[in-house]
Amino acid sequence: MEPDSVRDTWTNRAGEYSPAYYAHYGPNETSAVIRESLDEFLDRDAAILELGCGSGRHLEHLADHGFEDLSGVDINAEAFDTMRETYPDLAADGTFYCAPIEDLVGEFDDGQFDAVYSVETLQHLHPDVEWAFEEIARITDDILVTAEIEGPVRGSSSEPDVNYVDGDTPLYYRDWSRIFTSLGLVEVDIVRGDRDTTRTFRASG
Repeated sequence: MEPDSVRDTWTNRAGEYSPAYYAHYGPNETSAVIRESLDEFLDRDAAILELGCGSGRHLEHLADHGFEDLSGVDINAEAFDTMRETYPDLAADGTFYCAPIEDLVGEFDDGQFDAVYSVETLQHLHPDVEWAFEEIARITDDILVTAEIEGPVRGSSSEPDVNYVDGDTPLYYRDWSRIFTSLGLVEVDIVRGDRDTTRTFRASG
């Protein structure tokens, strides 16, 4: 699948796995794991960016626990319509960007965000845009958290390095520890869940 095709599957996503779908479920255990990771290292005024924020359920959890400077990026414009309906205070107070991650991260300054995190988002970036991982490390001043699926889940039909969700949306299995430690970050925590592995990295500088 070409990069444009991958982006199109998320730009126009409706129904299952859409922004409205996740807004219905609200914050979950992964939201809490990410918040606990940020709690350990950051003050409540830390600048935080979520990559693939959707309708904002994880950011809403952070806001509910006192984090104030929240930003998000998502490729699907519907995400922000749903956010305004479901989490109106977050939509009004946060800073949000509607764009593909790889088109946006290069515009941010070095270390612009105290923390950057993703939840089942980086796993969908096409191999041709893996250069964006270096940009993500560059804009992270202190903490990077990845909550991604790292191997086939029960019942999936997959090739060694990729699984096709619903038969057409690729999920790329990657070694996030290797990727981000090779870019100069230090892995400081790992939490393994039923689906995701949540890894916390710190900028070594």
